[in-house]
Amino acid sequence: MIAVLLERIGLALVTLLIIAVTVFFALELMPGDACTVHLGRGATDTMLAACRARMGLDQPPLWRFAAWAGDILHGDLGVSMQRERPIVDIVGWRLRNTLILAAVTATIGIPLALGLGVLAGLKPDGPLDMAISGIAIFAMTVPEFISGTLMILVFSVILGWAAGVVTIGYKAPALDLVRASMLPAATLVFILAAHILRMVRASVIEVMQSDFVQMARLKGVPQRRIIWHHVVPNALLPAISVIGLTMAWLLGGVVIVESVFNYPGLGRLAVDAVADQDLPLVQAIALLFGLIYVLTNLGADLLALALNPRLRTRRG
Repeated sequence: MIAVLLERIGLALVTLLIIAVTVFFALELMPGDACTVHLGRGATDTMLAACRARMGLDQPPLWRFAAWAGDILHGDLGVSMQRERPIVDIVGWRLRNTLILAAVTATIGIPLALGLGVLAGLKPDGPLDMAISGIAIFAMTVPEFISGTLMILVFSVILGWAAGVVTIGYKAPALDLVRASMLPAATLVFILAAHILRMVRASVIEVMQSDFVQMARLKGVPQRRIIWHHVVPNALLPAISVIGLTMAWLLGGVVIVESVFNYPGLGRLAVDAVADQDLPLVQAIALLFGLIYVLTNLGADLLALALNPRLRTRRG
């Protein structure tokens, strides 16, 4: 158990290091540098030299990477060139807003996906399974910007139930953001639930055909008890990893949905940073997305490890 835990944590740390190296040197390979982009074509050599000295860009790449990584370990993500403020101050509120959107989506989407997946798997190829699977496949194939646009068209333009875009500021109270996140969350639920319920459906079908379920039926165990005490617990364990992957995507891949609905989260900030050519901010946001992805998957792995006795004892 301890060895497996250490292995998973070690792999997460190695992955984080690879992400940090990739994020840093990907920008190094771009033409020019942050000062060239920030000052534009009208910059003189003197202006560029002063900017590079101030930003430390006149130092060797390996030295700058070591300094950048050291600052990150101390909670310093650098300074935004366009906004001229510490990046930690800029991303803090936006990260909170994205976490609120993710929490609303997960609270609705995960129970919905688990329930629909179980219902579809109990009677495979039946009318209910065909309907649920059809909607899930449609949700998985439609791009996020089309799903978001359809949500706005139906629930804002036609029905008038909610505003089409979010108009509140990024420092709005959490409760106001929860109310404003209904349409973005519905769009994300549509996609998130589809991936999870497909995995749950497949797991339920596999467990229903297993030997111990067939034996329970032969012994006269009631169907309801078989489902709740044998099928559901064993079918949900494989879904934990999928939930972790989907939540990682949710936290790190909401750029399109936040842009469609003008939601003031980290994804929207990433789009603005790219438009402003604010390379230090883009670098920091990319690193945060990678960190979120790794930590979410690590959490899912550790949860699966804790709940599945076979994983705990497989390597001693």
